[in-house]
Amino acid sequence: FIQYAIATMAGSPTKTKEGPKSGLSFLFFWIRVLFSFVLLGASLTVTMAALFEGKTTMWEAVPNVWAVVLFFGLMSVVGMLEGMQIAFFAMAKMSEEERGNNSWALRTCDILYNRRNGMNLPGFMIGRQLCVVSCFFIVARVATQNVTDEQENVLGIPDEVQSFLNLGFQGALITTILGSITWQLVADQFPIAFLSTPITYILLRICLFLEGTGICNGAWVLAAIHVKIAGFQR
Repeated sequence: FIQYAIATMAGSPTKTKEGPKSGLSFLFFWIRVLFSFVLLGASLTVTMAALFEGKTTMWEAVPNVWAVVLFFGLMSVVGMLEGMQIAFFAMAKMSEEERGNNSWALRTCDILYNRRNGMNLPGFMIGRQLCVVSCFFIVARVATQNVTDEQENVLGIPDEVQSFLNLGFQGALITTILGSITWQLVADQFPIAFLSTPITYILLRICLFLEGTGICNGAWVLAAIHVKIAGFQR
């Protein structure tokens, strides 16, 4: 649904290999969309209620309001990083003329494609993964509910439902839709606009710094071994 909405607002056709939906396929599509929205709305409701009631695994020293801010703030960072990888690969296929003249986009492209013999792009992927994992570690603590038998259930829901929510699946659903897929679809439709912000440039620098620390440099060695064994060619 988000993909269709973004394409409509952009005035461009939706990127899909599927034909126009009609009949049962059209009905089944919108039933799934409605089902997804209902699940997302319910997940957000119980998660926000748990956060404001202080019934999550978030550290006790963090006030409830700041936990909410942290939740959406880190999801936005993850979303930017998810969208950046889509936009970066899309921009790599464009000519310099097609990339426009925005100063931030040009600086980002210069770092990615013109320096270190083009190794900054895979370097970004390593640093990006470190950032995403770190953010998700905190988001998981913020969003996972922790209601004991002595406490009242969130929103007065039955014990069986509360036991299921304590597993944290609702947090995974929220972050998948709002913190990942949505941003990727936006970046796919507007890669140039996605690069035309200082936030993208700053996050790129942070990711390259993390990659430069060498924490995950073993990935380069393993990738080289994989290429050698599989016989991949450029």
